[in-house]
Parts: sequence; C-alpha cells; structure tokens
Amino acid sequence: MVMRDWFWRLALSFSATGLVLGTLLFAASLTPSLLPRPYVTQGLLSGVAMACGYGLGVLLAALWFWLELPEPKDRVRLWLKAAAGGVCGVVVLVFLWRTAEWQNSIRALMDLPPIETAHPFYVGLIALALFLVLFGLGRLFAFLVRLFASTSRRAAPRRLSYVIGTVLAATLFWTLADGLLVRFVLHTADSSFRRLDQVIEPDTAEPSDPLKSGSAASLVRWDDLGRMGRSFVATGPAAKDIAAFTGKPAFEPLRVYAGLNAAETPEARAKIALDELIRVGGFERSTLLVVMPTGTGWIDPEGIDTVEYLHHGDIASVAIQYSYLASWLSLLAEPDYGAEAARALFRAVYGHWTTLPKESRPKLYLYGLSLGALSSEQSAELFEVIGDPYQGALWAGPPFPSRIWRKMTADRNPGTPAWLPRFRDGSYVRFTSQRNVLPQAGDHWGPMRIVYLQYASDPIVFYDPYSFYRQPEWMTVPRGPDVSPDFAWYPVVTFLQLTLDMAMATTTPMGLGHVYAGEHYVDPWIAVTGVTDWSEADVARLKEKFRAGR
Repeated sequence: MVMRDWFWRLALSFSATGLVLGTLLFAASLTPSLLPRPYVTQGLLSGVAMACGYGLGVLLAALWFWLELPEPKDRVRLWLKAAAGGVCGVVVLVFLWRTAEWQNSIRALMDLPPIETAHPFYVGLIALALFLVLFGLGRLFAFLVRLFASTSRRAAPRRLSYVIGTVLAATLFWTLADGLLVRFVLHTADSSFRRLDQVIEPDTAEPSDPLKSGSAASLVRWDDLGRMGRSFVATGPAAKDIAAFTGKPAFEPLRVYAGLNAAETPEARAKIALDELIRVGGFERSTLLVVMPTGTGWIDPEGIDTVEYLHHGDIASVAIQYSYLASWLSLLAEPDYGAEAARALFRAVYGHWTTLPKESRPKLYLYGLSLGALSSEQSAELFEVIGDPYQGALWAGPPFPSRIWRKMTADRNPGTPAWLPRFRDGSYVRFTSQRNVLPQAGDHWGPMRIVYLQYASDPIVFYDPYSFYRQPEWMTVPRGPDVSPDFAWYPVVTFLQLTLDMAMATTTPMGLGHVYAGEHYVDPWIAVTGVTDWSEADVARLKEKFRAGR
C-alpha cells in the first residue's frame, strides 16, 4: 500500500507540460541525422533529448507560476496529467516502432546491414534509464533552488528570492561539473594519450636509411617522433613500389617529422624540422608539402600516399606535432596550439624556400585533414605571401570553424548548395566530394590553387551550433547523395543529433562521414599540383589500387 501510494505520488509529481515537450523531443530524436546510430548512442541521445524537453516544460511552468498567472484546479490538473501521459505513451511507441525504418534509410546509403529487430526495445530502455537519472538531478537542482530561495527570502522579496536561489544552484552545479567532471575527464584523457603517444609499436623498427627521420643520421631521435610520427616515417610507398605500379623510374619519397618531445616550443620544433628537411634534400625535390597533422599527430596515409604515387616519389613532406590529444579534445583544451604550430612551421619552410632560385626550387603546397586543415588554413595570411605565393593547398574535411572555408561557403555562387559550393570563377578555390566536380569550374587557375575535399555526411565539416534554433543551409534541397532524405530539422533536437554525430564522425565506412578515402584524394591532388603525365586509364587504376587495398 505504501509502495503504491509512493508510486502514484511520483507519477502525479511529473509536469504535464514537461512530459509533452519531453516526449516530442524524444520522438524527434529518433529521426535520422547525418550518421547511423547504434542502439546505445541512440538511447543516450533520446534520453538527453527527453530530459531537455522536460526541463524546458518545467521552466515554462515555473515562469507561469512566477508571473502568478491562473492555474487549473487540482482535479483538472490530475485529468490533464493522465491524458498527457496516455497520449505521450502512444507517441513513444509509434516513434520507437518507426526508428528502425529511419536508421535503415541512412544505413542503406552507407551500404551497412539493417539494424537488429530488438533495436527499438534497447533504445527505449536506455533512454528511460538516462531520463530518470537526469530527472533525479533536476529534482536535486529544484530542491537546492527552494533551499537557497527560502534562505534568501528573509532579506529579499519572494520573486527575487527564487532568482537568487536559481543563480546559486546553477553556480553550484556548474562548479561541481567543471571542477570535478570536466577536469577529471581532461586529466584522464591527457594521461592516457600521453602514454599512448610514447608507445613504440613492435612492427615499426627504427629506420636504417639515413634519409629518414629518426635514423642514426637524423636530427630527430626515434623516441622523439611520437607514436604517430614513427608511423608516418616508417610507412608509405617505397621507390620500388611506385616504380612497379607506374612502370617508370621513381624516387624514394622523403618524409620529415618532429614530435612533441623534439623541442619545447613550436618554433624550436619547426627549426629542427627545417634543418632535417635541408639535411635529407627536401628542397631538391620537385614538390614540397607542408603538412599539419590531426590532434594526435596522425597524418592520413590515404592523403599522402596518393600524392607520392602521382609525383613518382619526387616529393618531400614535412610536419610537426603540436598535441597528442584527440582532435576534439585538442580543440577543447588547446585550441590555439595547432595554429601556432602551423604558423611556426610555415614561416620556417617558406622563409627558406623564398631564398632559393625560383627556377630550381620545388613547388610548395599545404595539406591538412580535419584539425590539420583548420590549422593549415591559419598558416599564413594572403598578404604575407602574395608577393611570392606558394602554389596551393588541399584541405580535407575542414572543421566548421575554418575561417576561409566558412567565408567561401557563405559567399558561394547563387544556386550552388552549401555542401558543395562553387566560388566565383573557380580560379582560386574549388570544392569537391566523392564525385569529382573540379573540372566543372573550367581550366583557368590563378597563381594559387586551393581545393576543399568534403563529404556531405561529414558532421565535423557541417556541424552547426546555430541548429539549436534554425535549420542549417546544407539541409535544403538538393541534398548530398550520402544524406538521408528523411533527415528533418527540429529545434534543440537537431543540435543534439549533430553534436553526437560529430563525436561519432570516424565510425563510418571509408569514403563517408569523416573518413576520407584514398581514391577521392587522387583528383584533388591532380588539380592542386597540376599533374599532367597520368592518363585517364592510369588515374582510374590508381583509384582502384587504393579502393582494393582496404
């Protein structure tokens, strides 16, 4: 009897407004977004969405009460809650039943198998569990508001006391979250990634070739390259591999890398990288790449291997590490480190490059993927290089804060979609995706060639913080071929969906989301670096090589 009374008191304590809004946001969260979601992440998303809707409803009810507007009587309120509960239950069941259809609409586009039959059931359980946890935290917050309000009421009017109580409770929650949760997560991640960066893989032995960074002749010790630097130096096609594929003589590609432990400051690491590049003869090659890695120091082999094949190995690449954290953590904890490192490395390399005779120095290009693209964009301002410009850049998967990318997208030619814009006559910057559309802008290029490689399904590129209250431009028709036609915009919910998509951006198959495929790098590299000695048949064969190599 006591248990039953407690249950009914709990049920009747729910806000009808909050329940309705929470259910609506829960239902909307089950609709598709950019990426497919397994039941665990879908359940977490739906639980958070329902809690957000419920909290918004409670806030509206509290505002109604604070304004002292008329409220329904107890009996009417009871019937309203019962009706709202019944309707919400039906809506939840209907939308859970449809979630399989919606998720499969994305999975079909990405050639993934359909979800399991039990998917909706698991989603519902996880969402309910998380909602109850967040509901409990909300009740704790409300209790603290009342506690602080009752204390402050001795010296302030009733309405003002609730404002004071809310501010104090929010400050306490924020302090605990920031001081305990956020700092603990960042400290744990920092320690984990630091240890991981020091790991030496058993299959990456110290190189014996004196032209490789980390060798006995190198200015950078093998241990100071970092895990990703060692992988970058130790892998990649050799001259014999390139020659065997092309049937033509090939050079040994040069790769120079300076890890975080090589020096304390970005400027010092850039100086070491420059000296190492000079030592191995990087400025004697026909092509030189200044590369910015992702947050962990990783450089996408799909992007580098392709251009080394296209140039028959007559190419040198140089990079420095600026972090060992994952890109999203690096953006959160060290937002300026990538830009500082990019500027330091570019200044060092560009400064030496401009002292060389123009007729004999290599062509200079920039390259970056993801956070590396964002950092590479900030290497130099146009006015700093306009007198002696570098030849171009390939930036893949540029994160949404990328300044140049945002400017070009915003000022795109009328009638072109935001996910694949065209900018003016295409003589300076062009955009492409899985299907090569670079030739559509014509043959005319200016002194610099900038190409953005981006997928319409990439949430790192198309995350929009303003989707909280407005529909992103890239959601208008026509949409990208890898975006579900069932993806609809809902306030608050779409923001939550895209935030989760951004965290899962690298979980997609190759060539979708934030996972860039080698065959899609080929045409952009040909356009940027002006390759002319490859036939269409050989280009197709190179694309197939990277496609079949996975």
